[in-house]
Amino acid sequence: MSGFPELLPEQQIVFNRSLQIIRETFEAFGFAPIETPSVERKEVLTSKGGEEKEIYAISRMQSQPGEVGETEFALHFDLTVPFARYVAQHKDKLTFPFRRYQIQKVWRGERAQKGRYREFYQCDIDVIGRGSVSLFNDSEIPSIIYKIFDRMDIGAFVIRINNRRLLQGFFEAQGVAHGQIADVLRAVDRLDKTSRDTVFADLTKNLGLSEMQASAIMAMTAQSLPTDELLTQLSNGASYGNATYDQGLAELKTVVAGMRSLGVPEANFVIDPSVARGLGYYTGTVYETKLIDHADLGSICSGGRYEDLASFFTSEKLPGVGISIGLSRLMFALLERGVLPTGAQTVAPVLVTSMDPARMDYYLQTAAQLRSNGVGAEVFFDKKGLGDQLKYASKKGFKLALIAGADEFSTNSFKIKDMRTTTECTCLASDVTETVRQLLAE
Repeated sequence: MSGFPELLPEQQIVFNRSLQIIRETFEAFGFAPIETPSVERKEVLTSKGGEEKEIYAISRMQSQPGEVGETEFALHFDLTVPFARYVAQHKDKLTFPFRRYQIQKVWRGERAQKGRYREFYQCDIDVIGRGSVSLFNDSEIPSIIYKIFDRMDIGAFVIRINNRRLLQGFFEAQGVAHGQIADVLRAVDRLDKTSRDTVFADLTKNLGLSEMQASAIMAMTAQSLPTDELLTQLSNGASYGNATYDQGLAELKTVVAGMRSLGVPEANFVIDPSVARGLGYYTGTVYETKLIDHADLGSICSGGRYEDLASFFTSEKLPGVGISIGLSRLMFALLERGVLPTGAQTVAPVLVTSMDPARMDYYLQTAAQLRSNGVGAEVFFDKKGLGDQLKYASKKGFKLALIAGADEFSTNSFKIKDMRTTTECTCLASDVTETVRQLLAE
């Protein structure tokens, strides 16, 4: 089905390895796993402005007489809205600041096209506070993203950071009316997706800004300098006398200092005044991450700070900061382009061949012995010759093949063929586990 992708085993293994890296890194920083239902009430999913045309509703294929097949439920289209409901519902049982990660599939009913899917994985982390949450979390999140993408070996990438208060204060200083700021932010957010001339026209013709105001905004968002030089340049804006701008700048400086303390290399982050994030609930720090050699993929990881995650569900203020990795879109593209090479079609490194059907118990016990010592193994059951079994081992990508026929049984031994080098060795059956371990470690 269009928009519902599936992978071959060798691709799925690479995908799962990336999932494992993400999970391990999230947990290394103290984030706890949660999982919310795939289905939520419709009013929950639309509470934060979710577009109804993109939401898959749940209905029964067949109803009883007098019943309506349509239900009040729908599939979640992201993890943020269900998380907001989750925190509001369980806030008296959670420990704050609450640090959670969530890795699940989501569904969106949009037109399927290259790079956009109807079913895909999202990997989210958020830190939620009760009343307040430290700005140091804003520094820690990009350091987590850096460690994940560095381990995944996806090529050169850069985390682009900005602050919405900085932008908002600048717009105010240019005389943009308070009621127009959200629209201007959304226009600026499109700079990464369309031409600057188009955005300029949007600011002037559609939003009614003067050419002077629009020119100032375009110039501000076009700044591209080394981090310290840009911070100095932005500090000149203190002459605006705008408290919102000054607060945003101070926060940006704090976040940059924290990222450096956490070891994020200068080559992997940049202050980008054009990063606005179009979603209305972001209030401070905002992030977008791009692959340098695959800029056409757009942002592969984005997020930011918000002041009130769960306002629809509770009157209590629950601010936080979070980020989301759109893993499916990223991985499918990198697999297709060969950036992430595929390998074996199996995760077990050893194939136990079966030369004598009467000795199947022996083959099974050998595989069980390997597994009990932490070595994955598969037994070949079909009645085929050794040549066919070794072809199977080669095609599937096993590292070692264990062979025991009449000669080996007479000496209580195993022949071990290294499928990577085509070399062979022989060992006693009692030593097979240790020999296999040594060969796999080479």
